[in-house]
Amino acid sequence: GYAHWKGQVLNSDELHELYEGLKLNKVNRYDYVLTGYTRDTSFLAMVVDIVQELKQQNSNLVYVCDPVMGDKWNGEGSMYVPKDLLPVYRDKVVPVADIITPNQFEAELLTGRKIQTEKEALEVMDMLHAMGPETVVITSSDLQAPLGNDYLIALGSHRKTKADGTKVTQRIRVESPKVDAVFVGTGDLFAAMLLAWTHKHPNNLKVACEKTVSAMQHVLQRTIKSAKAQAGEGNKPNSAQLELRMVQSKKDIENPEIIVKATVL
Repeated sequence: GYAHWKGQVLNSDELHELYEGLKLNKVNRYDYVLTGYTRDTSFLAMVVDIVQELKQQNSNLVYVCDPVMGDKWNGEGSMYVPKDLLPVYRDKVVPVADIITPNQFEAELLTGRKIQTEKEALEVMDMLHAMGPETVVITSSDLQAPLGNDYLIALGSHRKTKADGTKVTQRIRVESPKVDAVFVGTGDLFAAMLLAWTHKHPNNLKVACEKTVSAMQHVLQRTIKSAKAQAGEGNKPNSAQLELRMVQSKKDIENPEIIVKATVL
């Protein structure tokens, strides 16, 4: 979201070396792994190897993957990572993930299916379940919201296998008010919060998503209000002013007042 950026990008060898250090010290038992933006195929493949090894250490480990590949602007989708990441996500990463949080465009990329209706979105989520993950949340879409054009739709699906082998699927729709600004980091925040709230409510995707999206709304509303105050009357806030007010939103993140309700489909 900025004109300039500095710093180093970790490569797969460096990631492997760090992991080896954790292993040598026997601190490689984790309950959760969360991954987001990555632009390198070998790094992503290394993540898969590490997750598989961590799952051998702890069979209850939950891997939350935000398959960050691209987005839609004015209805047109485009990738902002190298195209060769798609087959790695599709064939290697998604099959070992327990929870995935693609946006609509990323869900379409992973399945090769376009989504124009809610029914098609549910079918795409079923295809994603079939690839491995038991929880799929399409974090944002350009589908028409029942509440109107000022709302953004997210869809969630949780598929559980009962003791007798039968599968039960819970599906939900969340409509949240659009906020008129471009924020950076909302996807990262969404995935992190969903991890936290599915941990607290492992068998209730509805409540987990309500708390996640409500907390997001609190953060975004506080951010836009603060950004507008900084920019001054009649001026458009810049990227620096639109930095998410995470620290100021600590209470809302820890215990969000539910301001967005989910509908069970």
